[in-house]
Amino acid sequence: MCRSIKTLRPPTTPEVSAEDIRAAALQYVRKVSGFRAPAAHNREVFDQAVDAVAAATQELLDGLQVRGSAARQHSHP
Repeated sequence: MCRSIKTLRPPTTPEVSAEDIRAAALQYVRKVSGFRAPAAHNREVFDQAVDAVAAATQELLDGLQVRGSAARQHSHP
């Protein structure tokens, strides 16, 4: 599964799911680490990195303001 990271901000992608964000985070961590799937001894740090990148991505998307929009486009509880 080699998937490119796609643009997730509106209006390019109006509906962004947690799965979309996690997939992008996984691809980023795979690219940076050079591992498609980490060995058992690296699994924990790999998974923590994916979680951290996904959280940062959600925060970024929640904070972006799109020109011409009166309010923020994404609001996830």
